[in-house]
Order: sequence, then structure tokens, then C-alpha cells
Amino acid sequence: MRIKGTFLDEISHDIPHQNWSEVEWDRDFEYMSKAGIEMVILIRCGYRRWITFDSNVLTEREGCYRPSVDLVEMFLRLSEKWNMKFFFGLYDSGKYWDAGEYEKEVEINKMVIDEVWSRYGSYSSFGGWYISQECSRKIGNIVGMYAQLGLYCKSVSSGLPVLISPYIDGKKSISQYTSKTERESGVSIEDHYEDWNRIFAGIKGAVDIVAFQDGHVDYDQLKDFLEVNKKLADKYGLECWTNTETFDRDMPIKFLPIKWDKLLLKMGLASEAGYSNAITFEFSHFMSPQSAYIQAGHLYNRYIEYLSNLEKSK
Repeated sequence: MRIKGTFLDEISHDIPHQNWSEVEWDRDFEYMSKAGIEMVILIRCGYRRWITFDSNVLTEREGCYRPSVDLVEMFLRLSEKWNMKFFFGLYDSGKYWDAGEYEKEVEINKMVIDEVWSRYGSYSSFGGWYISQECSRKIGNIVGMYAQLGLYCKSVSSGLPVLISPYIDGKKSISQYTSKTERESGVSIEDHYEDWNRIFAGIKGAVDIVAFQDGHVDYDQLKDFLEVNKKLADKYGLECWTNTETFDRDMPIKFLPIKWDKLLLKMGLASEAGYSNAITFEFSHFMSPQSAYIQAGHLYNRYIEYLSNLEKSK
């Protein structure tokens, strides 16, 4: 099991920024490349009023603040330099779809998609799209929103792949704004299956890759959910990856780099469940040797040793 991709968390609301320039980002892409990462996924191009590129659409229609650096263009250039594919994460208004106004979320994102493709579509590293609105259950018109956005991305870009990374409504699905680490119960396997059977049926053809986050259920439940997710994805013709989180959900401090044995266990369970590809949230904070968290560099060293042992065992 290998981690092939990572999110780039540059518009976050619960993880501190590291205030890197292109110098630090270039160095991080080098570390990613040495770890075998082949794709980077912008977690979102904007959240509420904070954005990653100078978007006329978002500044004029949503009152967003113009950024000092065009991070999208920088990430595309660095992706080309380090031979990686870049997936563009859509805009999360933080208000429309949260309030059940799905059509408004679709409307603003279609304008962003047009703007982004006209500005950056010529980059050879532009490899796909990420629908940044996360969900765990079939709520409201989430299926229609995913389907409309996925199909629009593909129509604009001549069929580039679309990725989603939902989560499981497990015991660890709990607010980051509390010191608690779990609740009494989570979704059952049966209910999870029913929800995602309906969701996948509605987004078939609009979404190409699904990578469920692996941190919201207990470790002894994880393989069962991994198997169900892959069974459903196979049924509807979606690629099924795992989003093996490199931060720890078991501690009251949210969030710190994960213990190596926990990451190793999760990757092993995914491999047993038939997975061959993994992405992670996310390398730069929780796995990079230059992260603000010193233990992230140690996690990187353990992972590099793991890759070396895989090569020796061939």
C-alpha cells in the first residue's frame, strides 16, 4: 500500500497556516516526490471569503479578499516541475449548501469552473477536479449537487476526472471544536450501505474517483467499511481509493501528526480490503520534514523506511 496523492490544505478553518513562500513549497514538493506522491489535490480554492487565486467571480459576487499570491498558478507550475498531476478543488461558500441552497452552490461554482479553466486549463499538470463539499449521508440534494458539478467539470475540460472524498458517519465524526474524541455510536454498516448505494447511483458518470476518509470509525470497524465502500464503487464503476489520514483523531488536541503504527495499520487494512491507491490529508502539515510539527518529519522518516522495505521485499 502506497500513498500516491495528498491534499494541499491552503484554505483551512481548523489547521494553522505555515506561511510558506514558493521556496518552502518547492522544497515540500521535492519531499513529496521522494515519498512517491504523484498527484496533489487543492482541498478547496476558497472557503467563505478567503481564496487561493485572484478570482474576479468570487471577489465581485461573494466579497472575497484578494490573495497576495496566486497559489493555484504556483501549484500548477510546481506540479509540472515535479511531474505531478494537480486536481483543482472547488469553492466552498460555507453558507449556501450548508443552508440547503444547493442550486446557489452549484451556480457560483460553475462560474468559478469557467474562470479557472480559461485561466489555467493550458497547464499540462492540470489533471482533474475535486468537489470540496464533503458529506457522510444522503442529505438534501447532495446527489444533485455532486452530479451537476461533476458533469460540468467534465464538460468544460474534455472529460478530466472528478474526485470526491466523503467521510463515514462513525463514532469519531465529531466537531473539531470540542475536546471530545468520539460519541456513543455511529452509523451502522447497513445504513451506510443504503445511503451510498443511492448516492453512487445518482452520481455515476459524473464522478470518477471516490476516496473515503478513514479516520471516523474505530480501527476494528475500518476494514468492514472499506470493503463496503469498494463493493459499492465497483458496482457503479467508480475507482475506489482510500484517504488515509496522517493526523490523529484520538487525541483531545486537534490535530497532530498520527502515530506511525496507526497509519501502518490503516494502510494494511486497506490493502487487505483490495485497495491499491491511497491519498492523504495531508502531507505538508502532518508528514513533511519542514512541517511546523516536529513529529511530522519523524513520520516521514518512518514512511520512507517503509517504502524502502517494500522495495527490498520485491
